[in-house]
Amino acid sequence: MKSIYFLSDAHLGSLAIPHARTQERRLANFLDSIKHKAEAVYLLGDIFDFWHEYRYVVPKGYTRLLGKISELTDMGIEVHFFTGNHDLWVADYFEKECGMIIHRQSETVELHGKVFYLAHGDGLGSTDRSFRLLRSIFHNRLCQRLFAALHPRWGMQFGLNWARHSRLKREDGKEPPYMGEDKEELVRFGKEYLLTHPDINFFVFGHRHIDLDLMLSRSARLIILGDWISLFSYAVYDGEHLYLENFIEGETQP
Repeated sequence: MKSIYFLSDAHLGSLAIPHARTQERRLANFLDSIKHKAEAVYLLGDIFDFWHEYRYVVPKGYTRLLGKISELTDMGIEVHFFTGNHDLWVADYFEKECGMIIHRQSETVELHGKVFYLAHGDGLGSTDRSFRLLRSIFHNRLCQRLFAALHPRWGMQFGLNWARHSRLKREDGKEPPYMGEDKEELVRFGKEYLLTHPDINFFVFGHRHIDLDLMLSRSARLIILGDWISLFSYAVYDGEHLYLENFIEGETQP
């Protein structure tokens, strides 16, 4: 049986990440290393630090990654792209040109007899009013159309600078470490959601930039995927077991 892979938060193109070309190449190399072992790949958001797709223009770059994804879909491997809070402005380019399946909200899917709740994770369990307001603005159709009226030269530069500022305002440009079950918003969300959806076996999230594998009950686990900036982490489901791994180039991968 072939495996199913999950990863998130590469933030490709970030002006705050100095090793951008190496980072993209490593992600493409990882996808190449699993192409004969993968049944499906789930990209759970923020693969790009900023992506805005104009009607006739798409951001330059990312040819290694998009070419590799196209190779996988041409081989019959499903590649699912979940929009994150940095790359939600996706239209139809990924679907038409690369063969990806686009998801703009969380999904509950059954994979080989287990029920997965999949989402990027932004906004889930959040009580931060300013973040929720900003998120609602980003998802507003009128605001999206107004931004699309900007020339790509200015729109892309504005978006990348905004994302850079958002990252650098954190201490050392990094997410805070694991804060415990009571303070982690995604953990709180998973526990609450499980009360009304006890059939969920696995919650799989991105967004938080930490790798976490936590039992929520006797039959439910919560996975936070880490990132592809410093951890280069991913989850793999072999049809029976789900586990976290880190990609180290040159090593044989499961």
